[in-house]
Parts: sequence; structure tokens; C-alpha cells
Amino acid sequence: MKTTLFYFSGTGNSLVAARHLAKELGYTEIVPIAKAVKGTIDLSADRIGIIFPVYMWGLPLLVAEFVKKIKANPTKYIFGVATYGGMPCATLVQLSKLLNSNNLKLSAGFGIQLPGDYTPLYGAVDAEKQKKMFEKEDKKIKEIAAIVKKGKKWKIEKDSFIMNLFFSGLLYNSSAHKIPSFDKNFYADEKCTKCGICGKVCPVGNIKLENGKPVWQHKCEQCLACLQWCPVEAIQYGKKTAGRKRYHHPEVNVNDFIV
Repeated sequence: MKTTLFYFSGTGNSLVAARHLAKELGYTEIVPIAKAVKGTIDLSADRIGIIFPVYMWGLPLLVAEFVKKIKANPTKYIFGVATYGGMPCATLVQLSKLLNSNNLKLSAGFGIQLPGDYTPLYGAVDAEKQKKMFEKEDKKIKEIAAIVKKGKKWKIEKDSFIMNLFFSGLLYNSSAHKIPSFDKNFYADEKCTKCGICGKVCPVGNIKLENGKPVWQHKCEQCLACLQWCPVEAIQYGKKTAGRKRYHHPEVNVNDFIV
């Protein structure tokens, strides 16, 4: 049976999860959501996986846009995998509800904790902690693959009712629509070499170069690819990211994100 995994990733966690899962499942195609959402979405595979990070305790806006465009047989086996640094909250429940609005069903929803990358709040965790997370991810991927291979209906993983209500409900619903304009806090400092990598890795083409320097266009996804992949760490967000350790998954490189 064929599986297609649609993924969204800025610094590699969800991409690597997709690659690892594809290896376990066999006969699997991996497709970036940033590319799929712009054209015809091929849902002909027997099983469809949607793999993405948790942003602001909910679905990334690009993922939500993608899910709204999905049209398939209501019996199609669809599962979700949410990677997260802190908490998944009700992100997979959000995915389920969006699919329901298209007369589709989320057959299973899984969360995988991986190193966080939101540099405006914290620097990358140390290598030893990352290693432990990667080991747990490997185990969880095998568990997910065993369920998906059999086409099992499974629970949709989520946090407690109170956590979901506050974070995925109140905070996400009141703030997610503002995410595209959050890029007003990005800037390139004096270290910028005008290499243009920040624009090349942006999944939604949100960065234009003016006189060689990046200018953000207010359709941001907050994936932080620009900040994390800058080779000289010239991209900053607000006043606290300078000097903070950057993060990307060790199994990926910048060429995986050139769009």
C-alpha cells in the first residue's frame, strides 16, 4: 500500500520525522506542504499523513490552508503527526475538526516532542538533551508506523481540557490571525553578508531583497527558517535573539529548505 506524507518544516524536525516514518512504512512519497498547497494536491495514495510543527499551540496557518483544500473519499485513511517543543495541546483536535469540515476524518493523531526552535524565547537545548529526544522520537516513529501499516483507527493525542481550552482555544484563536504581521520584529543586523539565503529558505516567499538586504512582506508563518539558517546569524527577532544558540535538526542541511 502506498503512503503520501505531506510535511511542513522550517528547521527540520517535521521533515526528519517524515523521512523516518517513510523508511518504516516503505513505498512512501514525501511532499512539502509549501509546494502542494500551490497546485493540485494528489491524494491518490492509500494512506495520507500530515506532519507539521505546533505553532502557538495550534496549527501553522499554511497547514490549515492546505487542509482546507483537501478533497478526498470520506473513507480515506488520514493521520496526523504534530512535532512540538513544549506541548501539543489541542493541535491535532484542530486538524480533526478541519478535516471534518471537508467531510473527512482524522483516523489517528500523534504527537512527537523534539527540540524547540523558538529563539525569540529561548536558545537551543544542549546536545545531550537533543540526543535523548531523538531517541524517544525513534521509538515513537516505530509505534506510529505499526499502527498506520495496519490502517488502525487510533486516539487523537492531546493535553488536558484546561490546557487545551486556554492555549489552543483562547490564546491561539485570539492571536493566530496576527501571525503574518509578526515579521515586523525581524531584521538583519550588521553581520549580514547579503547572501540571500534567508529569502531562499522561506517557505512562503515572504522575504524580498532590497539592496541585498532582507525585507519581510507580512505574510509570515513564524517558522523561523530565515533566522535559523542564516550562516552568520545576522537575522534577529526583537531584542533578545542576538547571541542565542540557533537550532536545526542535525540530519538536515540548508539545501533541504531552498524553495
